[in-house]
Amino acid sequence: MSIRVVVADDQELVRSGFSMILEAQPDIEVVAEAGDGVEAVAAVREHAPDVLLLDIRMPHMDGLEAARLVCAESGCKVVMLTTFDLDEYVYEALYAGASGFLLKDVRRDDLVHAVRVVAAGDSLLAPSVTRRLVADITRRRHAEAATEPAPARLESLTAREEETLRLLARGLSNAEIATTLFVSEHTVKTHVSNMLGKLGLRDRVQAVICAYETGLVTPGAS
Repeated sequence: MSIRVVVADDQELVRSGFSMILEAQPDIEVVAEAGDGVEAVAAVREHAPDVLLLDIRMPHMDGLEAARLVCAESGCKVVMLTTFDLDEYVYEALYAGASGFLLKDVRRDDLVHAVRVVAAGDSLLAPSVTRRLVADITRRRHAEAATEPAPARLESLTAREEETLRLLARGLSNAEIATTLFVSEHTVKTHVSNMLGKLGLRDRVQAVICAYETGLVTPGAS
């Protein structure tokens, strides 16, 4: 079964280039292209794709607003695209529910890998973005008091679910978490699914944000 993708970028050459790369894969189908945020949202509503590659800076409706709408209305996974890894909108896009972030100069193989990873329900961030995201969350926590203390927000989790969240936030894969906790990978997947459901989180990106916002994990902690 093919992974259905919509590619949204206001630059036609970028849009068509990404589409050609993805269409060359036997397991990926580009079902539509869009030149702005309005077209991107309409394409998702019409075609119900698995993944939306979405440029942040576009006319009529920017990628941030489009991401909010798509994530609120559907189960489509959103991967944000931008030219600059310092783009101030990246963090807001992730808070809005985007599952990944890539620079437009991404290598061909990495682009294909990103689509497959996100379609499978995982998340993907460039390492530089992860570092900046953590730093941004930390600044926010120091600048203003948390609206809900960690115990109240996390009290619905079992001890194993909380530990799974802590390890996930430190960048461990399901297989690595399973090894650390001496459980099967299937058990880890169950813990992750339960944890996301209890906390009302969309995916692993939002789980990482939650872990740092609540203070469950702090930068530099082992």
